[in-house]
Amino acid sequence: MRIKTLAIVSLLILLFAAPSSVVAQDSWTYQRCLEYALSHNLTLQQSVLQKRLAELTLKQNRLSQLPTINAGASGGYRFGRSIDPTSNNFVTQSLFNSGLSLDISADLFGWFTKQNNIAASKYQLYANNFLLEKARNDMGVNVANAFLQILLANEQVKLSKSQVALSQAQLDNTKKLVAAGSVPESNQADMEAQLARDSSTLVDAQNNSIVRVLQMKALLNLDFAVPFATVLPENIESVPMLNLSETAPEMVFSAALAAQPQYKSDEMMVKAAERTLASARGALFPSLRFSAGASTNYANTNFEPWGPLRPTVDTIGLVTVNGTDYKVIRPSATSDIRKVPFTDQLSNNFGQNIGLSLSIPLLNAWQLRGNVERAKIDIENKQLTLDINKQQLRQDVYTAHADAVGAFQKYQAAISTERASQKAYDFATKRFNVGLMNTVEYITTQTNLFKAQIDKVSALYDYIFKIKLLEFYRDQRISL
Repeated sequence: MRIKTLAIVSLLILLFAAPSSVVAQDSWTYQRCLEYALSHNLTLQQSVLQKRLAELTLKQNRLSQLPTINAGASGGYRFGRSIDPTSNNFVTQSLFNSGLSLDISADLFGWFTKQNNIAASKYQLYANNFLLEKARNDMGVNVANAFLQILLANEQVKLSKSQVALSQAQLDNTKKLVAAGSVPESNQADMEAQLARDSSTLVDAQNNSIVRVLQMKALLNLDFAVPFATVLPENIESVPMLNLSETAPEMVFSAALAAQPQYKSDEMMVKAAERTLASARGALFPSLRFSAGASTNYANTNFEPWGPLRPTVDTIGLVTVNGTDYKVIRPSATSDIRKVPFTDQLSNNFGQNIGLSLSIPLLNAWQLRGNVERAKIDIENKQLTLDINKQQLRQDVYTAHADAVGAFQKYQAAISTERASQKAYDFATKRFNVGLMNTVEYITTQTNLFKAQIDKVSALYDYIFKIKLLEFYRDQRISL
């Protein structure tokens, strides 16, 4: 009785819950999924940031060739005995002083160290561009796989619904035969148990479909609450695919090697490492640098005469003549004094300098030599990375070709199995209806047909993905 109740509840869920969810969903084709993923996927956004960092590094290295210009300003109070910066005399009083400066320097010759750094960062930018392209291509593969998994899950749901409907019809027919006394009541119990098992399989298939959609939404960085329904191609079996008999793995590998962004990125990284080595070697030789500057200052203790002169007489001594003292005087002139204005002090104290400096590396704790050796090792490492990825690409192509051949053969076998199971089920149905086959044998035949149908659908989508993966290696794109 519990089994019968479970079957009825499952059917109610399928009849009333499923249609409403389909109506509310939005349609998503493979192309729409791919375009959305290319714009919103978080991993791709990280690749874009890496490219932007490479662009920034190249820009900085290019601008490093320009002269260095620095301006400065200072100001402060001094107390006690100190040197007046305007007169260079010692004074014992508090004073305020300020200064302005401008310094310019530029490298005249450095054995092309900066030029090699620019070239290295340029190749690194090229490498990041190829890595971004690779990330986009990989996203196409991942979206295609997720899309096909959703289509497969939906097909499994359809087959499970058909199986539930078939089991329900058989149960209804068996009830009539039991009521007429044509078959024993145990046949009805067996059919109810089969309906319950089919309903449970349907629930699992629907749950698997939901999980596949959630995985796709995570890949797209799409809100889980957004309605989502994939659009099935008109005839999935007619999707354009490669002819395996005319596709040799070595030919696919050659095409992949010419178009594979990962391989191109590795080549750019090798060239960048070679330029980095040239830059490290240039640092071992002398470098010539030009410098120039200007400065001025101000102090509040700097005074100067100010205003009209006033004649005065200064006594500079006494002279005694015949017992009489006479003053020795000197005529002079005095005036008021004022603090030298700020602008005047800046003009009066303005000074300039210009010079050349030659830097000769003699002993740097082996740092420069160490940089050269590290750059040499880095070249070897980048070359090994290129060779490893090339070898991995060849292995992936040959594996993809073998998998595609195996998937095609498995699909053909699944077609034959499904046809044979359908024929066996048709014969079993006729025998069961006339009472020549018991319920257990009939249910087994029905289960075998259902399994053959599921296996055929699974083999079809597996074959499509495997052949599309091989197509991706050849053309660096996937079409559905």
